[in-house]
Amino acid sequence: MKARVLASLAGTTAPSDLASSALASLGPERARQLYPDPLVSAAVLVPLVEQGGGLEVMLTVRSAGLRDHPGQISFPGGRMERGEDDPARTALRELEEETGIGSEFVELAGYLPANTVITGFAVSPVVGFLRPGYLLRPDPREVTAVFTVPLGWLRNPLNLKRSVRQFRGFELPLHEFTWEEHRIWGATANILLDLCRLLDD
Repeated sequence: MKARVLASLAGTTAPSDLASSALASLGPERARQLYPDPLVSAAVLVPLVEQGGGLEVMLTVRSAGLRDHPGQISFPGGRMERGEDDPARTALRELEEETGIGSEFVELAGYLPANTVITGFAVSPVVGFLRPGYLLRPDPREVTAVFTVPLGWLRNPLNLKRSVRQFRGFELPLHEFTWEEHRIWGATANILLDLCRLLDD
């Protein structure tokens, strides 16, 4: 499966204009109405771990004290700081800050399509494989738990729930996974779905 992921992501690059890439699928008029203010550039790492012959996706539970998306399930990531013109650099920095895993334990594989978040972010998802030997040291100010979900389970369409939500007068699709006690939804679920679609093509 690792070889398939690498082959599927081969040649993918970071978007030259993250906000425009994230908004492209909405169409210009809908994008203006849904996101009237400039989007904040952000990046996340989609960490893949080889476990028992299969791949699992690492996710975090965000601290309840955070300003953005408190208590939600997410990937390690955050805003791109000044001088960070490569989403991978942001994603690796945030991975270490949130989980204690250094960049030396990450083999970058490529980029998934940019996503929008209704709180005003344009997110570039960066996929990477975690090499053996890393130690988890979550920062409790940002992360309350770290867990993994089997990629094969995520790829089973029976485990995906679909609904719609209202946002600024529009009906938007809402995707959701429930793994054990964790509700995985919003942009995190959308990114996971993009990864699954890529592997199913």
